[in-house]
Amino acid sequence: QVQLVESGGGLVQAGGSLRLSCSASGRTFSSYYMAWFRQVPGLERDIVAAVTRTGDRVYYEDVVKGRFTISRDNAKNMVVLQMNSLQPEDTGIYYCAADLGYSGDWPVYEYDYWGQGTQVTVSS
Repeated sequence: QVQLVESGGGLVQAGGSLRLSCSASGRTFSSYYMAWFRQVPGLERDIVAAVTRTGDRVYYEDVVKGRFTISRDNAKNMVVLQMNSLQPEDTGIYYCAADLGYSGDWPVYEYDYWGQGTQVTVSS
C-alpha cells in the first residue's frame, strides 16, 4: 500500500502559479502510476494530469496543456504538479492518486489510493 499527502494549495490571483506536491510513503513508490485529479462541488473528479511509473510518459487534460507540468522523483517518493497561468476555472480540490496499473489502460485507471486533497482557489 501507499499513503499520499498533498501540500501546496492556496489562494492565488488569475495568472499566478502554484506548485502542488504529493509525498508518498512506502518503499515501492516507483511501482505506482500517479495522477492529479480536480474536484469541483457537485461534479465528479476529473483527471488533470498523469505520469507513468518511470516518468517517460505524461498526460494532460486539454484545458491545462501548456500551463501545467507533472513530474515525479522516485528517489524522493514525490510527484509534483506545477500550475502556471492559473485561471478561475482551475479552482477546486486537487487530489493526488496512485494505482498499480492493473485496472485498465493508462491513464484511465481506477486509482486505488488517494490523498486527502488540497484546495486551490483562483480569484479573477
